[in-house]
Amino acid sequence: MSHYLVCGGNALAHRLIRELIEHYDVPVVALVPDLTQDHGPRISQIPGLAAVHEYPAISAETLRACGIEEANGIALVDGTDQGNIHAAMAAEGLNPGIRIVLRMYNQRLGQHIERLLPNCTSLSGSATAAPAFANGALERPNSVHAGGRYLYVAYDEEIRDNQLCVVADGIDPQDLGRLRLLPDTAGRAAEFIALARRFGDEGQGGPPPPPPPGHEPGGLAALQALTERPPLRIPWWTRLRWRVLDALRFFTSARLRLLLTVALVAVLLGGAVIWWSTGHLGWALYYTLLDVAGAADPDRPGDSPGDGSGPWARAAQVVVTFCGITFAPVATAIAVEALATGRRGLPRGPGAGLRDHVVVVGLNNLGTRVAGMLRETGVPVVCVERDPQSRGIAAMRALGVPVLVGDAPLAGQLRRARVQHARAVVSVTRDDAANLEAALEARAIHPEIRIVCRLFDDDFAHHVYATLGNVVSRSVSYLSAPGFAAALMGREVLGTLSVFRHVLLLAELTAEDGSGLIGRTVWGLEEPGGVRVVGVRLARRPGDVLWNFADRGYRLRAGDRVLLAATRIGLARLGPAPAEPPPAPGPQPAPASGPQPAPASGPVGPPPAGPVSGPVPEPRSGGAG
Repeated sequence: MSHYLVCGGNALAHRLIRELIEHYDVPVVALVPDLTQDHGPRISQIPGLAAVHEYPAISAETLRACGIEEANGIALVDGTDQGNIHAAMAAEGLNPGIRIVLRMYNQRLGQHIERLLPNCTSLSGSATAAPAFANGALERPNSVHAGGRYLYVAYDEEIRDNQLCVVADGIDPQDLGRLRLLPDTAGRAAEFIALARRFGDEGQGGPPPPPPPGHEPGGLAALQALTERPPLRIPWWTRLRWRVLDALRFFTSARLRLLLTVALVAVLLGGAVIWWSTGHLGWALYYTLLDVAGAADPDRPGDSPGDGSGPWARAAQVVVTFCGITFAPVATAIAVEALATGRRGLPRGPGAGLRDHVVVVGLNNLGTRVAGMLRETGVPVVCVERDPQSRGIAAMRALGVPVLVGDAPLAGQLRRARVQHARAVVSVTRDDAANLEAALEARAIHPEIRIVCRLFDDDFAHHVYATLGNVVSRSVSYLSAPGFAAALMGREVLGTLSVFRHVLLLAELTAEDGSGLIGRTVWGLEEPGGVRVVGVRLARRPGDVLWNFADRGYRLRAGDRVLLAATRIGLARLGPAPAEPPPAPGPQPAPASGPQPAPASGPVGPPPAGPVSGPVPEPRSGGAG
């Protein structure tokens, strides 16, 4: 039996098994470490599962018992990096050439394993999902780099005229069941509706026209592209101030900062007094700098006060000189504290003046990555973790990020993290109830705060969307499982984009023998629904991406590459068996006279012009595509 093995009992294994069975329709054998723990009970109840085996550890004997010799692929999505590498090598030894997908936390090590084992792909679930959480906290669109551009999803009034395609309509955050991902209707018509609505609002074009047939009311989402990463919605001077303050907090303690501040204010005031006495800014700076360096030339009895060195100036010089004397030992103390004693890794609490920061609750693999990404943007971060043994604590403290550790009540920890002055809370523990508790406690302290929650259960997430405002819900397994499944089936997924709780996949496929793409038209790829071709790389021009490829009847040739936006079902449907046969060589028979029925496989060219009854077909040339 040609089947696929999925090893793991976590949420990712659960989602991956369902992805393979429901969307790729392949036999799956599950290897679960404990059927009574974690997601083991749910995995054993998945309909259509070929077999379930319980194992304490993956060994060569276990793999043989699960039929590794006849398997097409194996996914190792649980356990440690070391254990997954050992299991991958054992699988390669028993079935050379088997397709292997590894979940690796250490991505650098995963790249080395890919070069070591043929037909092996290393992925990280937390690395795949972390950008969606970080960008959600910053209210910044998550993007995927493809074809030299950054593709992201824009909503409603943010949709521009140069969109690539409409990916969702009927959006209602209070009822996500109405949302349609990659709808079969609307499409480019949404551009004209928005244009007419704009003219109508300005009083130039009358009232906006009614929506086209088949178009449900609600918001729209569209795929758009930028030549550079979508900008961070925080002014650059604010980010600069955050970095300066963070550097001061890292290299100095609170007492040293207080001493430096008092000395600096005294020097500035003394310099101002000297300037007032001399009446010359250049001489004032000259005297002030010399006094700070301890090179003051004191007046002598009998000196004429007419040169500007009156009693106030002399008093200012004394103050500046003594303040300057303190700078040398303070600078020495800072150097010793930063280099000799080493502040890296030492606990540090959030400062009393902390503002506009992000509170990250949970320092597991995902939380550590999210906090690191937020810090790279320059945004201040405070972390909260209950387990003192968590690996992320040391990693964050090494970066100088304040971490609050302990089993204290969550409300008290959030107050210590100054959540009342924070811009967002990101709760990414592995417990849905704990994440919801963090969201509610933060909302009780700061009603307007933005909340990003990690929630596995879809129904639970829908209730959260309908109940709480200004909230973003994400599931790590839901975001990463499609990429793991596509890699196991030999597809190249560039990234995933979230449309609320739905997932949009961006993939680049090559037309080659066995791919089922050679001879298919661009229109034919899209016609069944669930797929949009947003760009084409022709074999004769591999370096150029032709965005919104106009020739929808073009038949793909060997070496052509197509850049797709697809749902999970849409990408799975692009299997090795072509949906439309390539044209037969040689002369074609002349068409019979008289009217001919329309082909069952759908049109292979642009839709005919003129009125069409029923739902409006989505245009396939230019524009939205």
